[in-house]
Amino acid sequence: MAKIKVKQVKSGIKKPQNQKRTLEALGLKGIGQVVEHDATPNILGMINKVKHLVSTEEA
Repeated sequence: MAKIKVKQVKSGIKKPQNQKRTLEALGLKGIGQVVEHDATPNILGMINKVKHLVSTEEA
């Protein structure tokens, strides 16, 4: 399965609770943190919900 790297580039402060929880579910706790996930439909959907807070690249 394809891998995808997700990097948090903006803060979750002053964002709706569901976006904060999505960042937490992705494993992101702070700006600059990078996590790697399989590119499953579930993960891609979560990334789409917070696309304004993260950057992605193929791993």
